[in-house]
Amino acid sequence: MPSSPKAFYARQSFSPRRSTAQIICFLVVLLGFIIGFVAISRRSLDYKCKYDKPLSVSVTWDKSSNGGGGSVTDEGQKRHKVMGFVGIQTGFGSVGRRTALRQTWFPSDHQGLQRLEESTGLVFRFVIGRTSDKTKMTALKEEVAKYDDFVLLDVEEEYSKLPYKTLAFFKAAYALYDSDFYVKADDDIYLRPDRLSLLLAKERPHSQTYLGCMKKGPVFTDPKLKWYEPLSNLLGKEYFLHAYGPIYALSRDVVASLVALRNDSFRMFSNEDVTIGSWMLAMNVNHENNQNLCEAECSSSSIAVWDIPKCSGLCDPEKKMVELHGKDICSKSSTLPSDDDD
Repeated sequence: MPSSPKAFYARQSFSPRRSTAQIICFLVVLLGFIIGFVAISRRSLDYKCKYDKPLSVSVTWDKSSNGGGGSVTDEGQKRHKVMGFVGIQTGFGSVGRRTALRQTWFPSDHQGLQRLEESTGLVFRFVIGRTSDKTKMTALKEEVAKYDDFVLLDVEEEYSKLPYKTLAFFKAAYALYDSDFYVKADDDIYLRPDRLSLLLAKERPHSQTYLGCMKKGPVFTDPKLKWYEPLSNLLGKEYFLHAYGPIYALSRDVVASLVALRNDSFRMFSNEDVTIGSWMLAMNVNHENNQNLCEAECSSSSIAVWDIPKCSGLCDPEKKMVELHGKDICSKSSTLPSDDDD
């Protein structure tokens, strides 16, 4: 009969030294796992806390202050250091415009907005005043709760009082942010935040800068016209050099000077852009003209696009905003012009 195959049984020998080494290795692996888990958990917690922090803020005026400056309702609010604060001026009748903006270059979600701000060094908020209409205020509170991207001013939201709102905006922005530039922009322009960031980051020899698409033009004296100026007798026949209203920027030192003055020491003209321009004449500012802030069509260098001179913004912003964003030249072209564009 064939012999059965031999079976070999390994005898397990016990070695105290090897057993100790195995225990140590196990503990090292376990410790590494615990450290990794804690690190990931902390990163996740930091990320969640970072993006869960409310962005919207309400600003009111301290009427007892001699300077008439703005004070933040949240006493724990600190001035955040940023390169630029961009206030998108909006109103109660502009819900559709804000919707169009959030569908295009202005992120609609909390995390997307903060990613944009981190990549550009710019903070973006819608800026709006108040109204006595309770229905509109309720709708605004719901929108603030949903999107969390507002600065709420304690001023009456009315077209005829835009110069007052603009001054309130600059004072509020200065109270909230330690910024190199404070940008006033309307809610009916198409903006390239990346290119705006590069423009504001440029080295400038003058610390007091008034940046915009500069213009001159006739003073309207006919009360029937939209741009009628009741104080035309103080201005003459032609306006002085000043920036178009849809978008312009003031440097930190300029806004600091505005904040230091009492509200009732400013002369308010009918038109907001003229009002700001008149204040700039009284200050030692450098008028920096940049035509990329007022282009009628998207280009490889356009920063702000609107239907100049036909409209003081996009003529049909809710529709045109989305159309422009769908064009590669508007939304997907490189931040810097290519050599072929020279």
